[in-house]
Amino acid sequence: MEITIDDDVKEFIISEGIDYRLSTTCSGPALVPTLIKPSKDTDLKIPIGEFTLYISDVQRKFISRISMDMVYDPEKIFSCAALSSLRDIY
Repeated sequence: MEITIDDDVKEFIISEGIDYRLSTTCSGPALVPTLIKPSKDTDLKIPIGEFTLYISDVQRKFISRISMDMVYDPEKIFSCAALSSLRDIY
């Protein structure tokens, strides 16, 4: 399945100046910095300018488009049990 990445997502990643990963969270797929959710060897790697967008193996089976509504909410991201243990790192 081909995955389309919206232009505003590409612009966002480039403007942030860091790699991102589309990962599974309690509320569904979320685009999070790899500082919060590191990439895995099984991730699909997509170059975005000088940076990389990693897509988890799980998510790439279900999504066809990555849009800005998938960008994590920094106020809520650590409320998910899957990411709460990373709160002190970030």
